[in-house]
Amino acid sequence: MQARLKDRAIVVVGAGTGIGAATVERLCAEGARVCAADLNLPAAQVIAARMTASGHEAHALGVDIADEDSVGACIADAAALLGGIDGVHVNAADMGAIMQDSDALGVDLAIFDRTIAVNLRGHLLCTRAALPHLLESPHGAIVYTSSAAAISGEPERPSYAASKSGLNALMRHVASKWGRQGLTANCVAPGFVMTPEMVAAGTVPPEWIDHCLAHTRSTRLGRVEDIAAMVALLLSADGRWINGQVIHVNGGTLLT
Repeated sequence: MQARLKDRAIVVVGAGTGIGAATVERLCAEGARVCAADLNLPAAQVIAARMTASGHEAHALGVDIADEDSVGACIADAAALLGGIDGVHVNAADMGAIMQDSDALGVDLAIFDRTIAVNLRGHLLCTRAALPHLLESPHGAIVYTSSAAAISGEPERPSYAASKSGLNALMRHVASKWGRQGLTANCVAPGFVMTPEMVAAGTVPPEWIDHCLAHTRSTRLGRVEDIAAMVALLLSADGRWINGQVIHVNGGTLLT
């Protein structure tokens, strides 16, 4: 593994499991010093401890992305631990709310509000807290986890789709406002990714896997490592001329 991120100070918000945990592993493997932040602090501690045991610098922090004080404290603590912040990957979503996100007529407004609070407002809170640190770095970069749902026009999950569409707009604003000051801002939009947690729990019906495979231009479904690799690129020098983009990593399921 090349050391494209040697000594870079990076925060991953939503790092306890899935894509976030894989991103922590990839960033550490490329030489970064990482703060793994998650609402589930024990999960963040597990990934940080595993990285530390492998010889990397990794710290665990608790954060509630929907709470401004919690986000501010997390970013401030990360900057203190790492001696500044060069990059941030914001990768948080309320998966429980997604499962209750039905359609525009039926969705509980509390589910809509919760989805926006985490997937959009929470990402704005992370952006506001991190920007002063990122603008002080010659490598400042922020990567958000978006979704193809923002543009695919699904007949369900309107709250989720609206939040991700709004997140894409937030990312473009950040790139437009601060790009000429050296900051890059981009979104990674994963396709259907089989996380280790999903595989272990056996929660994905075989017929859904067959359906997804039938509608992709690839030989397999997504893995968390696929998304982590793109995040690492966007946070590295190799991604410095990529700015304001939504990059779909989906095996060719959706062509944009």
